[in-house]
Amino acid sequence: MSQEVFFELLRAGLWEKDVQLSAYGRIDFGQVMRLAQEQSVVGVVAAGLEHVVDKSIPKTLVLRLVGQTVQMEQRNQAMNAFIGTFVEKMRKEGIEALLLKGQGIAQCYERPLWRTAGDVDLLPGSKYYEKAKAFALPLASRVETEGAYQMHLPLFIDGWEVELHGTLRTKLSAGVDKVIDEIQADMLERGKVRTWMNGGTPVQLPGADEDAFYIFIHFLKHFYRGGLGLRQICDWCRLLLTYRDVIDASLLEKRLRKAGLMTEWVAFGAFAVDYLGMPADAVPFYSSEKKWQRKARRICAFVMMSGNFGNNRDNSYYAKYPYLIRKAISMFRRMGDNMRHSVMFPWDSFRFFFYVTLCGVRSAANGE
Repeated sequence: MSQEVFFELLRAGLWEKDVQLSAYGRIDFGQVMRLAQEQSVVGVVAAGLEHVVDKSIPKTLVLRLVGQTVQMEQRNQAMNAFIGTFVEKMRKEGIEALLLKGQGIAQCYERPLWRTAGDVDLLPGSKYYEKAKAFALPLASRVETEGAYQMHLPLFIDGWEVELHGTLRTKLSAGVDKVIDEIQADMLERGKVRTWMNGGTPVQLPGADEDAFYIFIHFLKHFYRGGLGLRQICDWCRLLLTYRDVIDASLLEKRLRKAGLMTEWVAFGAFAVDYLGMPADAVPFYSSEKKWQRKARRICAFVMMSGNFGNNRDNSYYAKYPYLIRKAISMFRRMGDNMRHSVMFPWDSFRFFFYVTLCGVRSAANGE
């Protein structure tokens, strides 16, 4: 029952709509909020609680959520200020970069400051990647391992996790990465971007057409590579609804078919409608056929099991074992996920597993 109540509140907060909970009888709100924490959607569920019209919410929970949402707002405001300052400093050095996901996509929510903040992802692209690295490294208090194929460098600056991206590649397949390279070129070379006025600083974001594909492929990567949370799917839903009258469906279909991802798109569209309350007419290519509903149920089971970025899973082996053993454990876990996903997406599960394994072997050889 707690999961059903959780989804009721998630839908209410995601779309700012009234909700009735009396039919559920006595509710374990502690369990509901545990699920919200696992999926990194505490702010959205807290907004949903404000829309409950037929049941009183325990005062202790209300007081706890008031404190959490105030902290969330403060963190988001501080992150926005950091982004504005950092982007301005980069520009002064002649470096342009797009802000990906995160605070940019938060602007599609009714309450942007109630979306749980993550890290700061910046795409200078291959043109500015090395220059951005040279700029950021002296400012970093800690630097993580760089990914050569993806041109990806995580580092920590002023207490914030910043990730520099030279490419948007996924390591799912060469075909998918070819499409994502083309989309990256559309943004960085052909100016398909939009602008978020972050205080007094204009911050460039991917164009709506490009972001619709990128947000989808980003969470699909996590779906196939170890763990997917609801926050990422909620971001996709809010983006699609916000730009429903702008997104070019024919261009989106062309990109999805070229990448071989139309099946996944329709399945996740069914999940968004059935479980998140997404308006069906705001999901391009939505289908209500029963086969998609069955796939949506399986997606839901995996998402609730894995948690945001796989945080529900036992990852203690990272601290227990040496590098190669960790890689082997990760590979066997991917094999288990692959078997589960093959019921929904048989061909893609096979082709992605092969490519992910190949990339994993390459990364291990490079010590990444």
